Amino acid sequence: MLTLEAEPDHDARPFLDIDFSGGAVVAISGGSDSTALLILLKDHFRARWPAAKLVAVTIDHALRAASHDEALQVGRLCAGLGIEHRIRVWDGPKPRSGIAAAGREARYRLLATVAREEGVGMVVSGHTADDQAETVAMRLERSEDARGLAGMAPATLYDDEVWIVRPLLRLRRAQLRDMLRQRGVGWIDDPTNEDRTYERPRVRAALDGEGFATAMRLAAEAARKRCDLGARAARLIRRHAAQPISGLVHLQPAFVGEPDREAAAYALRLLLAAVGGLPQLADTERAEALLAALAEGTSSRATLARVLIDARRGAIFLLREARGLPEPMPAVDGFLWDGRRRITLRDSAGSVVIVAAGGTEALPATGALPRQVPKSLARAALAAEPAVWRDGRCLGRQGAGIATVPVVAPFARFLPGFDLEPARALAQLAGAAPIPYPPLEPSSPCAPRR
Repeated sequence: MLTLEAEPDHDARPFLDIDFSGGAVVAISGGSDSTALLILLKDHFRARWPAAKLVAVTIDHALRAASHDEALQVGRLCAGLGIEHRIRVWDGPKPRSGIAAAGREARYRLLATVAREEGVGMVVSGHTADDQAETVAMRLERSEDARGLAGMAPATLYDDEVWIVRPLLRLRRAQLRDMLRQRGVGWIDDPTNEDRTYERPRVRAALDGEGFATAMRLAAEAARKRCDLGARAARLIRRHAAQPISGLVHLQPAFVGEPDREAAAYALRLLLAAVGGLPQLADTERAEALLAALAEGTSSRATLARVLIDARRGAIFLLREARGLPEPMPAVDGFLWDGRRRITLRDSAGSVVIVAAGGTEALPATGALPRQVPKSLARAALAAEPAVWRDGRCLGRQGAGIATVPVVAPFARFLPGFDLEPARALAQLAGAAPIPYPPLEPSSPCAPRR
């Protein structure tokens, strides 16, 4: 059995801003970073959170013959540490391209599932400063916009429910390996981490000391700017945007005349993503051009990012365009419908089907509308909303143990902590559930005060 030394103060430092009272799931692959994370967390829980639950989870991606045996090896390490361990396998066919992104999505999905099963709201990941610098360097190569250069957030909300926390983003991999060697703990080297047919190993091999320092400076500055811009855009959304009827956003004309043009363009990109149900923001240049056209009064109707923009005297309206709406589909618990609604089932769905309201039989009544809201636009917005059908009968948006709950695109799947302020403004606008606070102290980057 592995004997752990008493916890040095510097080993506790990465965790001092994190509230672990609700317990945590720790992701461990068996590599040096996650193994060091597991041991440091074990020390920290023993010293400061002895009653909190700590569960280790290994995701077997089933991409290499050795992966199952490696997961069992991690289980033996956890047993020696007295930590509960779970193995989850990424089953099913694997994509021929984009395997890294698909594997990452599967990994977070499986980790979040275990967290829910254990009644824990946090997954702790072993991403290091090296990972952060590599991420920023890759995004630089792809010429991503300034938002992406912020890299990985210290905390990211997954599926509106589970926080993914990365406490080691300021520590180097070499530091963690030194600690493991001092404690006599080994780790598993994944050969794919050295396979330069993949993007990350190529970038890792080329990233020298100067490149690392530059990437980390860029990440810190980009994170600060992203938080600041998001806060300014959130203020404009709260000041100028309203939702008079589900699926229809009403913008006050003063929005297009706001002197903070950068924040107004960003707010417009956020609103377009939310109304269109897209996980990415609209193209910056196209959004800026649309904002300028609206300000000059030269655009009365346009489409961008699956959104119809209708500008009239005294008002601008945004609504989901009718094209490309989902085909009728069986209700599946947790499914994101059109990126804008999450299906929730409280019992067996039976023969329940989700369809776009569309035709008049399923279309809800518009009810009383503010004077400036055209009834034709209200009906068009409602036609693009989901309707629940059971046994050939329309139940509206919910009924018989099922509901279609508003969510905030583009943050319905992943909400980086950098974007909490605009996400909260969009959630309030859409009537979505309030976004939970991250388990970080206010001193942490972008963590809002309660």
